Amino acid sequence: MALTALLSVSDKTGILEFARGLHALGAQLLSTGGTAKLLADNGLPVTEVAEHTGFPEMMDGRVKTLHPKIHGGLLARSDLPEHVAAMQQHGITRIDILAVNLYPFEATVAKPGCTLEDAIENIDIGGPAMVRSAAKNWKDVTVLTDAAQYAAVLDELKANGKTSDKTRFACSVAAFNRIAQYDAAISNYLSALDEDGTLAEYPAQMNSTFVKVQDLRYGENSHQTAALYRDLFPAPGSLVTGKQLQGKELSYNNIADADAAWECVKSFDTPACVIVKHANPCGVAVAGTAAEAYSKAFKTDPTSAFGGIIAFNREVDGAAAQLVAKQFVEVLMAPYFSAEALEIFKGKVNVRLLQIALPPGGARPWDQGRNAGDSKRVGSGLLLQTADNHFLKKDDLKVVTTLQPSAQQLDDLMFAWTVAQYVKSNAIVFCGGGMTLGVGAGQMSRLDSARIASIKAQHAGLTLQGSAVASDAFFPFRDGLDVLADAGATCVIQPGGSVRDDEVIAAANERGIAMVFTGVRHFRH
Repeated sequence: MALTALLSVSDKTGILEFARGLHALGAQLLSTGGTAKLLADNGLPVTEVAEHTGFPEMMDGRVKTLHPKIHGGLLARSDLPEHVAAMQQHGITRIDILAVNLYPFEATVAKPGCTLEDAIENIDIGGPAMVRSAAKNWKDVTVLTDAAQYAAVLDELKANGKTSDKTRFACSVAAFNRIAQYDAAISNYLSALDEDGTLAEYPAQMNSTFVKVQDLRYGENSHQTAALYRDLFPAPGSLVTGKQLQGKELSYNNIADADAAWECVKSFDTPACVIVKHANPCGVAVAGTAAEAYSKAFKTDPTSAFGGIIAFNREVDGAAAQLVAKQFVEVLMAPYFSAEALEIFKGKVNVRLLQIALPPGGARPWDQGRNAGDSKRVGSGLLLQTADNHFLKKDDLKVVTTLQPSAQQLDDLMFAWTVAQYVKSNAIVFCGGGMTLGVGAGQMSRLDSARIASIKAQHAGLTLQGSAVASDAFFPFRDGLDVLADAGATCVIQPGGSVRDDEVIAAANERGIAMVFTGVRHFRH
C-alpha cells in the first residue's frame, strides 16, 4: 500500500527534494499553505489539507490541521482492530510520514522591537499538536522535525520500503525534545513580560534546555555519577565546541578545570598560556611565542603545575609541544596543533588533546564566546546571574595614591587584574613582566591569600621585588597591603569601596606603593 506523507513546514530547507524522493516512491503527498504551493509550483502532485479534510482553512491559518481526519490518521494504531474499523467508518486515511517544523517563535522574539502581538502570532498550535500525535504513535508514524533527518529517512525508505522501529523511535524522541524546547522558549518569553509589556531580565519561570554530550566515568568523586551536557546553542569557541584529538576520556574534574583554563586564556590578545590546578590558575603568562609563554607560566608554580590543565590561545607548535611533553599534564587545549606537535604527543597516549576554535573578535568578553548568564544550584533552588564579563580598560582606572604608576606598571596591573578574575576568592595575584609570580586563592581571609601568594613565589625561587599585585576585592584593613609591600610589591590594583579605603590609601602612600581602583570586583566562588 502506498505511503501517505503530510508535509507542512515553516522552514522550507530541503523539503522539495524530500517531497520529490517520496513521490518517486509512490507516496501520496498532503500539504498546507506555502508548502503545498511550493510543491505544486514544482510539478509535484499534492493534495491540500483543506481538500483532504473537506473543511476550509480559516482564521488566518490558525485552524487548518486540527481535524479528526488529520489526527485520526496520525494516532490510529494499526495493531488495534477497533482503530482500523474507526478509520474505515469515518473515511480516515493513515498518515505514515509527518514532516513539520514550527513557526519561528525563537527567531521572532530575538529580533529587536518584537511586540507581544508578533510573538503571539508566531506561537504554533497545529504544528506541535500534529507532532505530538505522530510522536506518540511512533510505531506507525515517522515524524520529522528537522531537515537534517530527511536524507537518512529517504534512504531507508528506498532500501526497505519502510522505516525501522529504531528510526521511528529516535525520530519520536527528537520530536518530543523539539516540542519541549519550543514550549520552554514560549514560557520563558511570556513569563518575563512585565505588567507594562516590557521584558524583565529574569522570567518568572526559567526553562533551560541542555543536550547530553556524554556520560562520564564518575563525578567529582568516584562514588558520584556524572554526565556532560551542553547548551542547545553553545557559544562559539566555548569548551563544549571542542574536539578531542587523543587521550583518555575526560573526567568531571578535567572538564571543570579545562573550562577555567580556556576561559582565562581567551582573555588575552597576545600569545598566552594558562596552567590550572583544581579550578585555579597556578601559572599564567604572555610572551612572543607559545613556547615562551609556557616556560614563563610554568615557573610560577612548578609543583602545582604537575598534573595540571594547560591552555594556549595560539597554535601549539613543535617547540611548545617539546616543553609541555616533559611534564605530566592531564589536558592540553589549543586552537590548533601542528603536525610536529601531534607527533610528539603520540607517545603520550594518556594526554588528552582538545582542539577548540577561538571565537571571532579580540580580547573582549562579549566577543570571546562567553555565555551571557551564569547559574549555580543551591539545594532545591537555582541562582541565576549575568556572567562576569566586565572588560576593564586603562581609562577606567582611578589612581588614588600620591605615586603614579608607570606605563610598565599599568601593563602589569592590567595583566594581574585579568588573571585575578579567574582565581577563586579571596584572590591575590603577584605579577611582573607578563607572568604570574605568586597566586593566593580561595582563602577565607584576604590576608592569608596575600601571605600564601608570597610564600609560593619564594618556593618557586621568584623575586617579588617591583611586582604588581591584583586583589579581586577591596582590602578591609591595611594589614593586607603591608604584606604585599613587605614582599616587594610596588603597585596594586583593587576595586576599592571599603569603609577603610582612606586607611589603605594612606598605608600605600606610606610604603611608597602606587595604587589604582577599578570600581569593580571579581568575586569567584
